[in-house]
Amino acid sequence: MAKYQLLLPKMGESVAEATIIKWLKKPGDYVEADEAVMEIATDKVDSEVPSPVAGKLTEQLCTEDDVVQVGSVIAVIETEAAEEPAKPETPVAPAPSEIQQPVSTETYKAPEVAVATPEPVIAIPGIEQLPKAEPVQNTVALNDSIRFYSPLVRSIAVQEGIGAAELEQVSGTGAEGRLTKDDLLEYIKNRATNNGHTQYTQPSQQKAVPTSPSPVYEPKPEAAKAAVSVSGGDEIIEMDRMRRLIADHMVMSKQTSPHVTSFVEADVTNLVLWREKIKNSFEKREGQKITFTPIFIEAVARAIKEMPMINVSVNGTQIIKKKNINISMATALPNGNLIVPVIKQADELNLIGLTKAVNDLANRARNGKLLPDDVKDGTFTITNVGSFGNVMGTPIINQPQVAILAVGAIKKKPAVIETKEGDMIAIRHMMFLSLSYDHRVVDGALGGSFVRKVADYLENWDLNRDI
Repeated sequence: MAKYQLLLPKMGESVAEATIIKWLKKPGDYVEADEAVMEIATDKVDSEVPSPVAGKLTEQLCTEDDVVQVGSVIAVIETEAAEEPAKPETPVAPAPSEIQQPVSTETYKAPEVAVATPEPVIAIPGIEQLPKAEPVQNTVALNDSIRFYSPLVRSIAVQEGIGAAELEQVSGTGAEGRLTKDDLLEYIKNRATNNGHTQYTQPSQQKAVPTSPSPVYEPKPEAAKAAVSVSGGDEIIEMDRMRRLIADHMVMSKQTSPHVTSFVEADVTNLVLWREKIKNSFEKREGQKITFTPIFIEAVARAIKEMPMINVSVNGTQIIKKKNINISMATALPNGNLIVPVIKQADELNLIGLTKAVNDLANRARNGKLLPDDVKDGTFTITNVGSFGNVMGTPIINQPQVAILAVGAIKKKPAVIETKEGDMIAIRHMMFLSLSYDHRVVDGALGGSFVRKVADYLENWDLNRDI
């Protein structure tokens, strides 16, 4: 019998960790090849982890709600294959001492081995053996802690010999009072100056040191909860995981980017009449319903081609100009949450291709069938607030993008139109477009001109266009 170590698979370049939602198999259960073993959740999308081999699940190396890094061993499966004879011979064959290093990868499963190397950094004369005993105890204590710590914060704490009780005293400046890497490093620096005594525990001292503006989350979570008044008839609803992620992402976006919003009203009468004329024949021919969303995406992609500096992201003082035009489309889910699947290289698709891509992503989003790759690498976002009857909105930028377009409801209105006989008042189909953009890199001239360019494409729609 051979033991296969099941790893948490890579789920896209931007996904480094995942949360275990539910184990679908228990120790002792037989697992077929490609059968799902567990359900996981990332900050992008929920998915299942299949087993590439068939065998009996013998060990679960993580529990539900654990945050696990990509590439970590999450389970052990006993297969019917024979043990490979070459494996035990590997450490014996190489003679040079420098080849002995790869052998240590087999012992990486034990946390105490992985964190043993930082000892020289924190060694204190007379107590050199103390760090060896603390990492294992601290790892267990951190896993049992109620407070959330990211894998990076946990790793630093273990390496520095900081226990759970001490870590609880460190004030966090992250979302909802979470402890960030910078918070912990600042604490460790002050801890070292006090000769290892944990005197640096007061939040007021920590916030007085930086010269940068104070974080938005000034009060600790406990203080915020104490200030809330709940009467007997009120209902308390705990946020689900996706809602917490959305909340954190929205607050982070407002803290990161100075938001400015520009508005344009567009006369889309020709567009409405054209869609009304072709929608039945299009559905009969293509088996797809054509909505306004792919039309808006086409207009945005064309405008980005002419104004590529709206298709950028910011990295410190660097502006990263994106080569691909990947349009994210905000999609409401049946449970009230929001997800943003991405149409890759939208400028290379015709209107038929865009229609099929929009319908496919929207259907899979509502049925929970999106893959991690479906929601990554977006460069610009469109949100259709008109689908809820709203005429306009001021959307929050989908980081790390720098702009998001909200399209409002199309309404019939009396409007002034220019004719050969002079100005006239007529009933027209009108809508508002609102563009929120990051004022660090997008000024009013670019933001205002871009949303006007999108409106121009929609207003000048060809009534006789073939599709």
